[in-house]
Amino acid sequence: MLGLINAGIDTILFRGKAPWTLRNHHDHEALQLAAHCQKIDYPKPDGVVSFDKPSSVFLSNTNHEENQPVHLKLNNSSVPVNFNLRLYDAPEQRFCPAGVYEIISDEEGENPQLQINAQNCVHCKTCDIKDTSQNINWVVPEGGGGPNYPNM
Repeated sequence: MLGLINAGIDTILFRGKAPWTLRNHHDHEALQLAAHCQKIDYPKPDGVVSFDKPSSVFLSNTNHEENQPVHLKLNNSSVPVNFNLRLYDAPEQRFCPAGVYEIISDEEGENPQLQINAQNCVHCKTCDIKDTSQNINWVVPEGGGGPNYPNM
């Protein structure tokens, strides 16, 4: 609504030459450092109103052809642990709706690594948009894979 009012004022009163500019920024620039945020304690999925990620991925009926090239690529494999995990508590684990990104550690709980479960990807491209370091590159998968919602 505010955008409509702004457009009307700019068009009618200022004829496209308003003395102000509305600023816009990329979504990945809005992420705050983990140290400045409180940890959110999400309730467990109840299976009626809310569902866990694996169940939601199953319901998407996503099809992935076997032996296809990887469509989720990292520009630098050290960034997820050395930058994202250290500063932002690995946000890719939370912004991906399909649980594709997972930080795993060895038996002693050390040496964290980013594991990419590309078979869970529902091709929403959120990772490419939200990754604060712009390290994840989502490319169109071969084979025509993707969600197939049969009841839509």
